Amino acid sequence: MKSFFFALLATALATPLLLGAPKDEKQAKWKITGQLEEACSCNAACPCWFDSKPTRATCGGNQVLFIQKGNYGNVKLDGLAVANYAQSPENQTMMDSFGKWNFSTNYIDEKANPEQRKALEAIAAAVLPSNNGSKNFKTVYVPITRKIEGKDHIITIGNVATFSGHLVEGGLGGSSKITNPPGADPLHHQYAQGKTTKMTYNDTDQNWDWTDTNYMLGTFTVDSEQYSKYAAGLAQKMAKKEKTESAEKK
Repeated sequence: MKSFFFALLATALATPLLLGAPKDEKQAKWKITGQLEEACSCNAACPCWFDSKPTRATCGGNQVLFIQKGNYGNVKLDGLAVANYAQSPENQTMMDSFGKWNFSTNYIDEKANPEQRKALEAIAAAVLPSNNGSKNFKTVYVPITRKIEGKDHIITIGNVATFSGHLVEGGLGGSSKITNPPGADPLHHQYAQGKTTKMTYNDTDQNWDWTDTNYMLGTFTVDSEQYSKYAAGLAQKMAKKEKTESAEKK
């Protein structure tokens, strides 16, 4: 099953969402710098990133990218945001069930112009689960905002979702950080661990209302070249795994 996940993800990363790319920039190089805000229904720290089953029967969560500086070819993306909300099937890990999730919905910053929207969709196809995670996929254009009140980061996605989270202190002081978990991609090479204060979501036939669940805060600079190399690395791992499994069956 994991090899199936690797195959899907490698294909998704290696093949841009060409239909969504800005005109005349189908092979455009891109680069984005900013912060990742992430939360889900699991207890902290989320077991899904370690290829374990979620805390609840399913894992429902989000990844929100606030782009401080970025470009897709000649299209500037400074100050824009893109998010994905998704949910795994019951009693399955996120990785093993990739492609069969209950739903996957992308939220694109509504203040983006048409070219910027297409650019954000193309980047989301590479760095977020997007349409590859579930057949039940849609894209919505909404305002995406963030404000900081004390220790809480408060994120709002249109009128369908909001969550606030704060970092937890490590045993020796400072924040707790997770580096290179098994499910890590370039976006998740390292993140600070926290807990939600509150998390709600009322779209895609969902009605989430959770507190004290998993929250993650990351800082990223990622680009198309990194994700191409990452896809190639996943393909090599997949091929090696399949070769080993075939040899064991003989």
